[in-house]
Amino acid sequence: MSVFASLVERLADLLQPLFGASAAAAAIVLFTALVRLLVHPLSRAAARGQKARAELQPRIAELRRKHAKNPERLQRAVLELHAEEKVSPLSGCLPSLCQLPAFFLLYHLFSSSTIGGEANELLSHRLLAAPLGGRWSDALGGGGLLGGAGVVYVALFAVVAGVAAFSYRLTKRSMAERPVLPAGDGEAVPGMGAITKVMPFMSFFTLVTVAVVPLAAALYVVTSTAWSAVERAVLHR
Repeated sequence: MSVFASLVERLADLLQPLFGASAAAAAIVLFTALVRLLVHPLSRAAARGQKARAELQPRIAELRRKHAKNPERLQRAVLELHAEEKVSPLSGCLPSLCQLPAFFLLYHLFSSSTIGGEANELLSHRLLAAPLGGRWSDALGGGGLLGGAGVVYVALFAVVAGVAAFSYRLTKRSMAERPVLPAGDGEAVPGMGAITKVMPFMSFFTLVTVAVVPLAAALYVVTSTAWSAVERAVLHR
């Protein structure tokens, strides 16, 4: 925690001439970009894996038809198919999982009043009028929705909503281009209909995260979500 706090402070000092009192917020955005650059090779691999899994759909549908009455045999056959084609069904989760430590580190760093037995000086930093250690509820309880901190959160929500709408269109287009095939004999895969309906709206759940975490962690989420949307649009062309 102390090492990471020092890193944020040093980045903020470097960015101070450009961003003034919001230098720490800019440092968090820069840190997020660095994390995403490190994770980018995994994102590329995940995109390739998604395309490969889409190409396997007809063969998986055939396996479902063949082993419709034997779920255990079906599961083994699908795993064998993935192993044969060197496609990992979990590759798409790796980029998100690798980012979790950075997110939780920021969350705890800006939720703790002390670091290494000393006062947490990072809590004095702000993004315009909003403290980086504050939350949406604090902004509402202070100056209200149109107060200085409230306006910062409204801007963040607007950015997240725009990114979510963009991701929604990408997901709808991707699902239209690569529809999930029926299990066999025209029957749909159980539960897949509900998943298909909900999946395009998953990006909008980011709004909830931004509302409940400290502003510093919210900046990480917003920056990472925007990066993901652009990255997905490029990798899935």
